[in-house]
Amino acid sequence: MNLIESIKQNARQNKQRIVLPEGHEERTLRAADIVIQDGLAHITILGNRNDVLKKAKEFSLKNLERADIIDPKTSDRREEYANLMVELRKSKGLVKSEALELLNNPLYYSTVMIKNGDADGEVAGADNATGDVLRPAFQFVKTLPGITVVSGAFLMFMKDKEFGDDGLMVFADCAVHPDPNENELAEIAVATAKTTKAIALMEPRIAMLSFSTKGSAQHELVDKVVKATEIAKTMNPGLKIDGELQADAAIIASVGLKKAPGSEIAGKANVLIFPNLESGNIAYKLVQRLAHAEAIGPVLQGMAAPINDLSRGCSVNDIVDLIAITANQAMGKE
Repeated sequence: MNLIESIKQNARQNKQRIVLPEGHEERTLRAADIVIQDGLAHITILGNRNDVLKKAKEFSLKNLERADIIDPKTSDRREEYANLMVELRKSKGLVKSEALELLNNPLYYSTVMIKNGDADGEVAGADNATGDVLRPAFQFVKTLPGITVVSGAFLMFMKDKEFGDDGLMVFADCAVHPDPNENELAEIAVATAKTTKAIALMEPRIAMLSFSTKGSAQHELVDKVVKATEIAKTMNPGLKIDGELQADAAIIASVGLKKAPGSEIAGKANVLIFPNLESGNIAYKLVQRLAHAEAIGPVLQGMAAPINDLSRGCSVNDIVDLIAITANQAMGKE
């Protein structure tokens, strides 16, 4: 059984409640139909019920009647949700009339559902920009205790099984935070360790990457990675983590032995933490294209509940996989 099938099997065994705000979007509805048929999650679709079921008939989807279909504009939870929103954002001056207006937007309605305990996770972004997906999440779901930064991890499935754990590695941050400081970089490492355990089902061996290995170069950018490594160890003393390491020292045993003798991570890393978004995004795309690796993600991490953002170019299968991943994140949160 491959990893995605293991993730799906976990989802089947402990069904989570996943909300899909983009009930007007064809790929989302097709994915929801598959998820319901395969028993991967309890699905809530946001949208006008008649419109959703009309599209289901048009697309020959047989299972959407088994979903909870909620129209944010007519829901009987609007008053309750608006009161919760005002309570959470009263310091920002939010008033009830504004909250009720925000609830007309399914991306806001879905996050308040999660905050109120009526859903366990959200998948969106097939028809919305990342900023629009994350803005209500930051305002109402917020981040995990002790975490101030949200980041994006990719599961990288290599054809060369020499790397990581049988070819599987986790890269972060490749999607969200452009230039983390040392504390934020440490938080990204700790959050990625959690993702690696919950989703990749691996014990993380984390390499904090730089253009220097163990003092081979002197620069403030190197210092940031060194300090971040120490902060991460303080945040989670049980982490297997080392840095700063160059990429080859992190993943090639012979190079790691030469450049960082005595390191328990060098040459054995299955998690790579990049010093900034620029390097992380470039790296995962190069590996994906040049090494023909399969890249699954980004899996958003650091939120108090799993809220995941799709690429607007995603396929139906991408959405199905991300729903299963989101369900596993929700299980990990429990």
